Amino acid sequence: MAALLYRLGNFSARKAWFVLLAWVLVLGAAGTAALTLGGTLSSSMSIDGVRSQVVVDQLKKNFEVASRGSGQVIFQKADGTKFTSADKAAIGAALAEVELLPGIAQTLNPFEISDEIQASRDKVADGWEKLSTGEKELADGKLEIAANKTKLADGLEKLVAAEAKLKNQSAELEAGIAQAKAAGAPQAQIDAMVAGRAQIAGGFAEIKKQRAIIVAGQEKLAAAELKLVSGAEDLVSGKTELGYADQLMSASKNFSTVSADETVALATIQFDVPGMDVEETTRDAAVEKLKESNLPGINIEFSNDLTRSVSEILGVGEIVGLGIAALVLFVMLGTLIGAGLPVILAVVGVGISAATTLALSSVISMDSTTPVLGVMLGLAVGIDYALFILNRHRRQLKAGVELRESIGLATGTSGNAVLFAGITVIIALAALNLTGIGFIGLMGSMGSLAIAVSVAIAITATPAALSLVGNRILSKKERAALAEKKPATKKKAAAVADKVVLANRHPWLTVLATIILLLIAAMPFSSMRLGLPDGSAESVDSSPYRAYVITTDAFGPGFNSQIPTVLTMPAPVAENDLTKLQAEVATKLFALDNVSAVVPAAVSDDNKILLFQVVSSVEPSSVETEKLVHDLRALDATFKSDYNAELGVTGLTATNIDISKKIADVLPLYLGTVILLSMLLLVLVFRSILIPLIAAGGFLLTVFATLGSVVAVYQWGWLGELFGVHNPGPILSFLPIFLIGILFGLAMDYQLFLVSGMREAHTHGKETNAAINYGMKLSRAVVIAAALIMVTVFGGFAFSHLSMIRPVGFGLAVGVMIDAFLVRLLLVPAAMTIFGKATWWIPKWLDRILPDVDVEGAALEREHLH
Repeated sequence: MAALLYRLGNFSARKAWFVLLAWVLVLGAAGTAALTLGGTLSSSMSIDGVRSQVVVDQLKKNFEVASRGSGQVIFQKADGTKFTSADKAAIGAALAEVELLPGIAQTLNPFEISDEIQASRDKVADGWEKLSTGEKELADGKLEIAANKTKLADGLEKLVAAEAKLKNQSAELEAGIAQAKAAGAPQAQIDAMVAGRAQIAGGFAEIKKQRAIIVAGQEKLAAAELKLVSGAEDLVSGKTELGYADQLMSASKNFSTVSADETVALATIQFDVPGMDVEETTRDAAVEKLKESNLPGINIEFSNDLTRSVSEILGVGEIVGLGIAALVLFVMLGTLIGAGLPVILAVVGVGISAATTLALSSVISMDSTTPVLGVMLGLAVGIDYALFILNRHRRQLKAGVELRESIGLATGTSGNAVLFAGITVIIALAALNLTGIGFIGLMGSMGSLAIAVSVAIAITATPAALSLVGNRILSKKERAALAEKKPATKKKAAAVADKVVLANRHPWLTVLATIILLLIAAMPFSSMRLGLPDGSAESVDSSPYRAYVITTDAFGPGFNSQIPTVLTMPAPVAENDLTKLQAEVATKLFALDNVSAVVPAAVSDDNKILLFQVVSSVEPSSVETEKLVHDLRALDATFKSDYNAELGVTGLTATNIDISKKIADVLPLYLGTVILLSMLLLVLVFRSILIPLIAAGGFLLTVFATLGSVVAVYQWGWLGELFGVHNPGPILSFLPIFLIGILFGLAMDYQLFLVSGMREAHTHGKETNAAINYGMKLSRAVVIAAALIMVTVFGGFAFSHLSMIRPVGFGLAVGVMIDAFLVRLLLVPAAMTIFGKATWWIPKWLDRILPDVDVEGAALEREHLH
């Protein structure tokens, strides 16, 4: 491979303009593809198969309305006064205009919702008042019926007594008539007595009439009594319904879309597709439409869901970091051409890989951070890889090697090491696909693409550019020395090499001090929590951060990220039972700890799926909110038992928990795979057992110390003001696994460049300590420079305008600093010194079967220079 790269370097040097033009054409083609084919970058993350995503997929299939993505808009009176009628009308009109935009399903007017909530509460209160009135009327009716019943009973009793009296009178009359007739009384007397019969008959008729009146009254009372029973049943039913309504009102009493002082209003924009599928242009159009609205005296802020984008891949922090990297190059090389060349080539490589990534987004769904991570890696690695070849070329020129011969040799030796190192990083990043996490694997694949482009440019464009630059790659002083035929002598090199490095002088002290320092740095790792940033993690001068703070102050922290909870019934729920079911579910959900409100949000057309919005009383990224999600999911067993129904939880908080758990589950497996791979590679390259073990142990210390540092800053808030961490929270969920992949590749780079020189010295007869010292003196300058460049480039991203990128940049910068300066330059050589000859031990049978991997092209160098 070294010979092939030697010929490639010579070809690139001879055909310099052709090679450089080819790369310019590739850059143009990639840029054109990005502009014409570029697709949509999502602002959210998901993993197929996790519980929250399963709920979303079911909603998309059976209840599409509930699966829509959304974003919040906060309206705030600038002077702190209440919203006027004119303000409300203007805001409503602005939201109505947004609703007409393509991709917008609807906008929820906060004042209309507030009025509806108040109307519902008034309706319930009015219902209770009417119920109370009805109960009083029912009680009065019962008393009146009872009094009338008594009155009719008394009247009937009197009629019975009068009837008995008439019967007695009739009997006495008939007896008197019979007696008079028997006694032969005068006829006139008898006729007078017979005339009394009519009077008695009239009495009986009157009694019959009064009895009929009483019976009719009794029938009316019976009917009234039945009506009262029916009314009582209605009152009981109404009381039950009002009880359910009261339960719903109680569960949602803390929910509002207008603040208590009426100075802040919370509107919602709903898209017509799920959040993952919302195009950036749709979000931007909604934001711009509201910004253009005529709303004097009203501040408008937007949540993360509406503003997160990658419209600017490089911010001020990244550009400053790139500038510092160029300054490091200038200090090291002493020439502007030498300092600018690696930076320019790295930028070209990044342009190609980033444009290709954006073009691929038209056919591959990817997160908006994916191209930024590729840019970060491409810049740092691209500069370093070009530097390794350039530095070797400069060293050879100063030693008197002819220009093109030097270019070919630098490409065949250092270029070979660059190719091997690049392949190592590519394998580590591509292995992220083994995690089974789609967006993590895609980040790894796009990162691998950036590394591959950087390697290709390093071994082709770098030789071409060096050919065109010629001896100007050296400083004036170096060129003058070369013109006077004063190349560096072996005597001078030997004098430098004889100076003993710290790791050789005090190996035990170096090992113990380094390990103790790294273990202290790793201590915060034990408390690491994983998650995704919300509005509180954004820059304090950003709209999402202001929206988060205003919402928290006006409504409560939970309103920044509500928790959609979905109940799926086995059969449609009858309309009469719907309110009861909603009340029972809301009450159970509201009874959980840290719940501020539960609001029934929607019901599917078939009445089988019920959507509730659960508002927590604590911040979305807090431990308490995580516990709340677990508590909600734990209720699934209860609902299965009581209703034979399924309870699912989704939304940002639940998704964060699921993603973090999935990543945490695969992290040990990935770390183990990377450690095993590193040991196999190092055994192959250095033909030693102890060197891979030392390197793997050092890499583990690097990983834990780096993650501990990240936790200390971003989760604990140490040095928060320096790094813009004003609201500490969980660590970015994919950061640990991504750091492991990248740091593994870079650690192997430094291990390779430092230890390969030691091995070569050892194979040429130097004893272990002298070989270690020689290798350190030979390579440490370029490794230090390369590490400083990495630190400055990654450190620039630690001050990125993108909240997701900042902890990644910080972690990579700290990781490179720890691995290069503490592990590779101190711990590894000190440990090798302690082990002495055993450092190079390898079983003979293994030595025989291993291929001879000449990573730095030593054979090529011997062939051409000796």
